[in-house]
Amino acid sequence: MAVMTYRQALNDTLGEELARDKNVVLMGEEIGKFQGSYRITEGLQSEFGKNRVVDTPIAEEGFVGLAVGAAMLGMRPVVEIMTINFILVAIDQIVNHASKIHYMFGGQARVPLVIRTPSGGVGQLAATHSQSFENWFAYCPGLKVVAPATPYDAKGLMRAAIRDDDPVIFIESLALYDTKGEVPQDEDYTLPIGKAEVKREGTDITVVAYSRMTVVAMQVAQNLEKEGISVEVVDLRSLRPLDRETIINSVKKTNRAVVLEEDWYSYGIGAEIAATIQEGAFDYLDAPVLRVAGVEVPLPYAAKLSQASKPGAQDLINAIHRVLEGGKRWQK
Repeated sequence: MAVMTYRQALNDTLGEELARDKNVVLMGEEIGKFQGSYRITEGLQSEFGKNRVVDTPIAEEGFVGLAVGAAMLGMRPVVEIMTINFILVAIDQIVNHASKIHYMFGGQARVPLVIRTPSGGVGQLAATHSQSFENWFAYCPGLKVVAPATPYDAKGLMRAAIRDDDPVIFIESLALYDTKGEVPQDEDYTLPIGKAEVKREGTDITVVAYSRMTVVAMQVAQNLEKEGISVEVVDLRSLRPLDRETIINSVKKTNRAVVLEEDWYSYGIGAEIAATIQEGAFDYLDAPVLRVAGVEVPLPYAAKLSQASKPGAQDLINAIHRVLEGGKRWQK
């Protein structure tokens, strides 16, 4: 095991897969000469050349469409969208083409494509550079969507995504790029797409989260242990396919649940998780499922308003206390 940042784990994996498979190609805006807006592709163009690490024009619909066609012809493109806010420009290529080609061609064509993009707000990025659209793609059959929370998971899921024969939307977190953790050095190390992980065992309540919110949940669980509250943390890791079994099994054990996500409250991943728990573990619940999510406003530029718009540790703590207290009243 080696200790590295989330950023380094992604960079290492991209380099290893470029070296392993000549059909892997990277493309995106400023990923070569400039080495990527967040330096995830640092050093890769100088090592593998401009034909393998391709700087594209500022035209997401065009280069995502190019990547879809290349994937159909046997390449394994890894596309960087500078921020998930810009992925909407290419939504037709992703939702109407990449996700459906395998089905429409009766299994005769595949689209082994990875689209990696940072999501969420960090600092004062304001309304058009700080959104979380992963639920838009998790909604779409034919796509796989992953959102790792640690360097360990980022490395294993990125390698799995590149080697997958289906299109994968790879959600990164701007806030996690510099976080550190242990990462295996095995160049064949992968994590299964579609499998959640219980990051922390607990007995009183389950918190379901993904990406940066998993880190928040882990910090809260550690703090609440001092109050005698045992929190189990389920990290989804994969949003589609969704590991419903792990979620339901955890709630059947703890009998209570809170879902934590950075995105807006309505119509999100949290709503899907809450529905999953209601359908699969309703008879085991001692209190209603609560959701903690972002305030439904375009993210403000002002620092204090921006911070207030995003869910944080105290929001989760308050929700956990509400569920535990509600459970006691219900039992009476």
